[in-house]
Amino acid sequence: MRLFRERLPQERPTVPPTGYKVAFPMLSGDGSRTGFRGVSLGGRIVYGALDDARCGYGRRHGSPARGCDCGFYCLHSASEAQELTCATDCRDAVILQVSVLGAYTRYERGIRYARQRVRNVRVGPCRCGHPAQAFVRTETGLPGWRSLRGTCAACAAGLRLFPLTEFARLAGDWVNVTTDAPVRPADRRDEVLPQLAAEAALIQARLDQFQERLAELNWPPAPEEK
Repeated sequence: MRLFRERLPQERPTVPPTGYKVAFPMLSGDGSRTGFRGVSLGGRIVYGALDDARCGYGRRHGSPARGCDCGFYCLHSASEAQELTCATDCRDAVILQVSVLGAYTRYERGIRYARQRVRNVRVGPCRCGHPAQAFVRTETGLPGWRSLRGTCAACAAGLRLFPLTEFARLAGDWVNVTTDAPVRPADRRDEVLPQLAAEAALIQARLDQFQERLAELNWPPAPEEK
């Protein structure tokens, strides 16, 4: 019996597909190179801003390979990548915007592929909630590599900072590093003003009640007539 397998139409994109993923920023032990470490299967491999996928199991085959789940992975949506950083284990991860190169396979939520170029590195807020201004070295890493995390200047007092611009320079001329912008008071005017008005009205009501109680107690007392 002959079996027929339906073939999906072959894609021929004019520009490389774009995807989003999370990774941990890394700095080499001698401080001359930067890279990224995966958060799941590729957690023991550090890759560059332009690199080929390698099998996370150490098998000697090209990635991605049939019968193995190795290869680079990315999501179609930046918002889905953002959701992954909510996990405790990924709170120090950055969001990468990548160009998918080489052979790839599309899935419902993302792509599995052979080669990538990191275009943008988005650094999340400091652990205190303020926008990150630089990287600091953490106490974790791999042989020859030290993990980095974003921090604000206040939380990094006394620590050795690694500038975001220096990370981008070592990664490659095409790599851009951005941070989450702070929320300005003017941007929240529609939200803050009603709250302030409600609090002012409550304070005024309590002041009126306080004055009524004082009047009932005849305080302060009226001056005595001579």
